[in-house]
Formats: sequence, C-alpha cells, structure tokens
Amino acid sequence: MTVKKRALVSVSDKAGVVEFCRGLTKLDYEVVSTGGTAKLLRENDVEVTYIDEVTGFPEILDGRVKTLHPKVHGGILARRNREHLQELEENQILPIDMVVVNLYPFKQTICKPGVTLDEAVENIDIGGPTMVRAAAKNHGHVIIVVDPNKYGEILDELREKGDIGKEKRLSLALEAFSHTAEYDSLIADYFMGFVGNGDLAEAFSLLGNRIQNLRYGENPHQKAAFYRDDTAGCGTVGGAKQLQGKELSFNNIVDMEAALSAVKEFEEPAAVIIKHTNPCGAAVGKNLLEAYELALEADPVSAFGGIVGLNQPVDMEMAQKLTEIFLEVIIAPSYEADALEALSKKPNLRVIELGGLGETCRGFDLKKVSGGFLVQDLDTGLVPPEEWKVVTARKPNDLEIKDLFFAWKVVKHVKSNAIVLAKNGVTLGIGAGQTNRVGSANIALGQAGESARGAVLSSDAFFPFRDTVDRAAAAGIKAIIQPGGSVKDEESIRAADENGIAMVFTGMRHFKH
Repeated sequence: MTVKKRALVSVSDKAGVVEFCRGLTKLDYEVVSTGGTAKLLRENDVEVTYIDEVTGFPEILDGRVKTLHPKVHGGILARRNREHLQELEENQILPIDMVVVNLYPFKQTICKPGVTLDEAVENIDIGGPTMVRAAAKNHGHVIIVVDPNKYGEILDELREKGDIGKEKRLSLALEAFSHTAEYDSLIADYFMGFVGNGDLAEAFSLLGNRIQNLRYGENPHQKAAFYRDDTAGCGTVGGAKQLQGKELSFNNIVDMEAALSAVKEFEEPAAVIIKHTNPCGAAVGKNLLEAYELALEADPVSAFGGIVGLNQPVDMEMAQKLTEIFLEVIIAPSYEADALEALSKKPNLRVIELGGLGETCRGFDLKKVSGGFLVQDLDTGLVPPEEWKVVTARKPNDLEIKDLFFAWKVVKHVKSNAIVLAKNGVTLGIGAGQTNRVGSANIALGQAGESARGAVLSSDAFFPFRDTVDRAAAAGIKAIIQPGGSVKDEESIRAADENGIAMVFTGMRHFKH
C-alpha cells in the first residue's frame, strides 16, 4: 500500500493556493492547513486536514501558537532513515513531505501610512519562519515552497517525475532562506528606527530584490544586476517604471539617482541635466519648460547624451523640446498621454516615470570598500538663509540670497572639490572633482566667462586659502556661500572685503566623494 504524502500549507499570500492544493490532492497528497488558509481551501471544496487534528492541540493566543508543536516540526525535520522514522512511529508523528508557507505581511504593514509599532509587531510571523527554516534545512526530504509563482512548475515536475530533483530542492531551499533573511532584515531595520541612541546598529543588513540583470556594469567586462528596496516606495529610482526606450544600463541608473536627488531639492519648477553623476546644467523657472531651456543653455555641449531630471509632470510642449537633442534618459514624476506620444518619436530614449516625487527617502548611503562597507545617513541637510552667518562688511541683497540658496542646493550634488556659479536661478559654471578647490573654481569660472560678472559662487567646503576668493573677485563674482571653518577663514573674509564681495557661512559642509 502506498503511503500518502503530506503537504503542510499555511500562507499569507493566498494567490494560486487553491489551485495548487487541488493539484496536490490529485497527486495523492494529504493537505494539512491552518486558520484562514484551511478555511479558504474548504470553501473551495479542497479536501484539507486542520492543523489541530494533527497536533491534538487547538490554536491559541489569537493564532500566535498553532504550528509550534513536535508533531509538526518532528514531521518536517525527520531524516528518512530507520532511526528517525522509528522515533516518529514511537511518538505517533507522521512525516511531512512538503511545506508551503509565506509569511505575515510585515513589509506591507510598515509601508502603510500611520502604522504603529504595535500593528507592526502583530505582523511579525514566528511559526512561519520556523517551519520554512526547518523544511529548508531538511530539503533533501522535504520540498519547501515560499513563492506562489513556483506552484505551476512544481506541480508539472511532480506530475512528470513523481518527485522533485535534488538540484531543484536545493534551489527552493536557497529561496526559502533568502525569504526568511529578507523578513528578519526588514524587522531589524524597522526596529532600528525606534532605538534612539544615535548609533547605527552593530549588525547592518543590506536587502534588495533583483529587478533585472543588466547587460554589464560600469564596463562591459563587469557583471551587474539592479536590486530594489521594496520598502522605499514612489519617488525613488528603485520604485520607478520605464515607459519606453532601450534597456537601462548600470551607468544610466547611477546617473538617474544623481538627477533625482538633485532635482528634488527644489519646490519651484526645476530641471537638472546630469553627465557622469555631476550636474552640467541646472535651473529653476516660471514653468518646467523654461527651467529645462535654461538648464540646457547653461552647458549645451555637455548636455548631449545626458540624463534629465524634472520635478513636475511632462506635458506635450515639454516633450517636444526634449526630443530636439540626443538624451539618454528622462526621469520625471509623470507624463501626459500626448507627451508620451511625442517622446515615442525617439524610440531609444529611456522614459522613466516616478509616480510622484515622494518624501525624502529614509535609509542610508553605502560605500563599498575591500573587506567591508561604510554606512552613513543620507545628506538631506539644508540651512535656511535666515540661519546663515554674514561674515563680510557687505551683506548680500535679496536677489543674491536667492541665487546663493539655489547654488548651494546644486553644489551639494557635485563631486568634491565642488564649485558652482549661478545667476537668476541658473548655473553658469560647474567645477567638479578636482584635487584642489581653486582648480574647480578655474573650471567653473572659465566655463561662465563674462557671464560670471554679477553672479554668485557656492563651495561645498571651506576655502583653505584666499586664492579662490581672489580668482572669483577677478571674474566679477559678487557673493559667495561656503560652510566656513578653516583656520584661514579670516584671510578669505579679508579678500572678500577688499573686493566688495558679500560672503556667508552656512556651518554645514557637503562633501560628495
């Protein structure tokens, strides 16, 4: 007589579970289930055994305890050798040959607006991860299924071969351990937000779900893939949707992040054009079209093949303008239907929809080093003009203050050493990534030319010498914003006073290495 195999099924995500269990019963499996899953199966005429019929013990504590029982875990963990099978028989435990479990929706819960800690805690699964890990450990004897998308292929293999092969069992076990690792990481990350000692956690987990394999990384000989943090929500590169265009590259995605983080600094209509992670043109305007035209005019040579970040929906007129030069990517909150039609005339242009700008992302900035990685808070700091310290005899006028604030928002997104020149809400020159600050200033001032006269200058960090101020004065710069804090601040202040330049200190540095 053939001994009937048993499948323990207890799922939060019930998609496809009725059809899967119906298929299992046709393959002569006994389906054992819990709570809502068992109820759903019975309502759909799938033969099912309730878990308390197996354990001889009722579900208690509002369902917190239902599968934590030797008759469950003994059945899952037993190796199919004589000694273990004999122990099962002595203790009246039947083997469990398949575990079909996915976990309480903790991720979905913490993403809901206004969720409380108590609500989140109630959605921490205990019995589920225990069963998943037990089955994955014993995958040589127990099939573990955590993904509803795998139901069809598992049924097909069982029908065709009567069993699941060794390699497939190991693959399912890997998926199971990844499932519980993700779950525990989400919980740890969420709890970290309630520990107010100011320190980062002693153990830091990095969690992501692969969106796609990429053709290659920064260079063709490097493999790469794109992973998403599913808790980040809209207004993020990971949560964005590609509406048209060629497949995104590794470098496209890095530049998209640079464009998005920069353009989100502004409440007024703004456009930022990125090249190799640095802004080459940025502007604000009365409307989005004006902002883009001004940003493009700031450096039309570098803009060719660039990535454009916009902070408002794209309409038809804006879309038509975007098709006039070669661009790699457009990233914006949304697009009107006729705008998408206009953009479709450039079929290779990658059009990315954010679904909204969202709030400032929670999370961290990570940098990999050999043997480890660095973790820091995101640089979301801004000091409003009323908190600046005017350190020169001349104070900046209202228009200069407006331009200083604009330039300071941009310089924070330029690689250090960073210098940004601006006038009337438009960048005129950008110096990035030089090994000395006056070198960056020379690049920015050279790019601006005569337009630098009457403009403002922003620096991401203090001036170690007065040379940058002297160079700026010679070009006609009228106001400077910088963090201050150098031992030679007085030299820079004296240089500004000698040339009638207004200078303000913010007290906040914005290095971007």
